[in-house]
Amino acid sequence: MAEPKKQIPLRLNAKLYDALAAWAEDDFRSVNGQIEYLLTECVRQRKKNGKYVSDQIDVPPELDIK
Repeated sequence: MAEPKKQIPLRLNAKLYDALAAWAEDDFRSVNGQIEYLLTECVRQRKKNGKYVSDQIDVPPELDIK
């Protein structure tokens, strides 16, 4: 039996949401599914490398969305 999923509130700025929604559509996922997929991949990479990708993990990247 699958583990129950946790529900969390999440606030995103409109540009980020739009970019995620477009990406999710390209990958045939819901926005929620895309976010879960991306977070899972990030955690998997962190576990594999044993360190963060960036020293500034709390600094959001600049969005280059047009």
